Amino acid sequence: VQLQASGGGLVQAGGSLRLSCAASGRTFISYAVGWFRQAPGKEHEYVGAISRSGGSTSYADSVKGRFTVSRDNAKNTVYLQMNSLKPEDTAVYYCAVNSGSYGSTDLGGYDYWGQGTLVTVSS
Repeated sequence: VQLQASGGGLVQAGGSLRLSCAASGRTFISYAVGWFRQAPGKEHEYVGAISRSGGSTSYADSVKGRFTVSRDNAKNTVYLQMNSLKPEDTAVYYCAVNSGSYGSTDLGGYDYWGQGTLVTVSS
């Protein structure tokens, strides 16, 4: 399966962005999906995840209450709605898919991940 994240850009602190993760190839509903990010000079960080049906979601403490993961399986797309953005949210954001258990916080536990999209939050 091929994944492509999009929707990044430059936004002021307190603003919002919605990222999209589009998938092609195998039926998207076969996978749980996770979002990760990597800031300059730092390791990959788990952001959130959504189950195959979309009925369950989980989030890192750093984004809980501000970010929301959703999916539209008919469109083979997962979304990351980011509100109340902070400068520390600046990073390249990636989506990844997992044919196993939903909610893994380790990128190594995912089967595929695609090119990321850069989010820059100015203060």
